[in-house]
Amino acid sequence: MEGQLSIDARWREMLAPGYAAATATLCLGVALFAFNGFLVSTALPSAVDELGGAALIAWSISLYLVFAIFGGAVAALVKARHGARAGLQAAALLFTFGTLLAGLAPAMPVLLAGRIFQGFGEGLIAAICYALIPEIFPSRLVPKVFGAEAMVWAGAAFGGPIIAGVISETVSWRAAFLVNVPLSLLFMALVFKVVPITRDERADQALPVAQLVAIAGGMILVMIADLAGSVAVAAGLLLLSAFLYVSAVWVDRSSKARLFPASAFRLRGPIGLGLWVILLMPMAQSASSVYLVYLIQHLWGYGPTLAGALNAVMAICWSLTAIVVAGQASFALRRLLIWLGPLLLVAGLGAIFLALEHDAIALLVTGQALTGIGFGSSWGYLCQGLMEAAPEADRNRTSTLLPTLQSAAYAIGAALLGLVANMAGAAAATSPEELRHAMLVVFIVATAIAVPGFLAAWRLSPLLYRRRER
Repeated sequence: MEGQLSIDARWREMLAPGYAAATATLCLGVALFAFNGFLVSTALPSAVDELGGAALIAWSISLYLVFAIFGGAVAALVKARHGARAGLQAAALLFTFGTLLAGLAPAMPVLLAGRIFQGFGEGLIAAICYALIPEIFPSRLVPKVFGAEAMVWAGAAFGGPIIAGVISETVSWRAAFLVNVPLSLLFMALVFKVVPITRDERADQALPVAQLVAIAGGMILVMIADLAGSVAVAAGLLLLSAFLYVSAVWVDRSSKARLFPASAFRLRGPIGLGLWVILLMPMAQSASSVYLVYLIQHLWGYGPTLAGALNAVMAICWSLTAIVVAGQASFALRRLLIWLGPLLLVAGLGAIFLALEHDAIALLVTGQALTGIGFGSSWGYLCQGLMEAAPEADRNRTSTLLPTLQSAAYAIGAALLGLVANMAGAAAATSPEELRHAMLVVFIVATAIAVPGFLAAWRLSPLLYRRRER
């Protein structure tokens, strides 16, 4: 039937002998990134107590994220030149080395160096794993892969802090870091078994130096802006970083050694429109990621545990929705979900704004649920649609760019909305009402960022899933 997939995709097929090892490999690649973030954020305060360097604690997170983005940026080039297996093995070794360096660090600067290696390795792993999804799995199973990965993220969100807390208290913070070592070794073994030895003999040998320098400079400026105490300095740094990002895309279009898809961020085709959605949705949602737990504690007086649980509603709804919609065979329904998800994000952020204005915690939880449902319903089909819509020559560049752009969007959104919060008086707030006023401004801006994401998705959705799978 037109618009229907020819073969019904069932969850049990993911565990069949032909795909079980591949599913485990890709999910473990995601788990390394997801669990590492929660493990480190929980164990880091104990590390600071022992090593000192409290002023550097924010750099531990920022350096990891910056180098993860940089690793993702070069992933397509690594995969084309050396093949997915060699790239993943090398990335896992870098991640393992960084984990050992951080876990055995005698001083805070050494721990920061370990975080750099961890970030670069995990950025490569995440991006190459994304690129492998349409290569290993048939189109009918790709939504199931995204659903399985959503389950991994949900498990990490709940289990990561608990595991890290128990290990840190009963053994040491170093053990919480080092728990990643056996996981990365297992990942390397699975990669050796599952991922074939392939490389693109036509791959450009030239390194896109200008683009990489511009991206690296932009990321560093975003990191510094996020930590800057002055609103004026932060604003200037963010403007300069935006200039560098735009320059990287502009230079790439006329470069022989390209880093991005040829139509990246153009508004007339599916790839360009889709990348705008991938950028704007996480940017807008970063308002909740950064501020919600803090607001729940300071405006409603809830403790850290309950505040964290309410904040986790988004992750739960994302995972459950991704699992439910993963079996949708109708192309028309997939196109509907692609624009419905960003619309639900707009509604969710609007609900959080109203919750702050009217002091309604139930409305805040509703907003978190709508946000999670929005991402869960659209993200998998959006990513799959872009992978399949990309020309063959740009398939790797598109696939590896998706998780990298998502991480960059969270970093940019956190810095931008942090600037907005400070300009609105959040840093100087001395009462709940002053804090509430500042956060209302933040969520107005976040909603304004989400609206063009929805408009781009509205224009994009008719352009995807046009052909019936054979």
